[in-house]
Amino acid sequence: MRAGAVRGPCGRADGRPPVHEANGGHIRQHPPLPPTLHSLAGEWKGVAVAQSFSKARFLTVQEVADLMRVSSMTVYRLIKAGDLPAVRVGRSFRVSESDVDAYLASRYTQAG
Repeated sequence: MRAGAVRGPCGRADGRPPVHEANGGHIRQHPPLPPTLHSLAGEWKGVAVAQSFSKARFLTVQEVADLMRVSSMTVYRLIKAGDLPAVRVGRSFRVSESDVDAYLASRYTQAG
């Protein structure tokens, strides 16, 4: 790069994307970033998500399963279907206690 040249947003002086010789000059695009926790505050499938995540108590999938007296696979299915909001932490999920309460309240039925 010559002196005084300004680099483009992609790292090259002409603004073109950098060439990666190891994969034949092709660059793999990264998937879009997931929404932040702040953008998740609001509505999720009709269930209000807790507005203050710092004060929320989060449960593991196994703790939710024990609380609901179901298997952990059932909890994973609820998360995957979008019925139970969860936050991904590394390779595991955490579920807000208030979201578990809201889910159970929405599934409550009167007998008779």
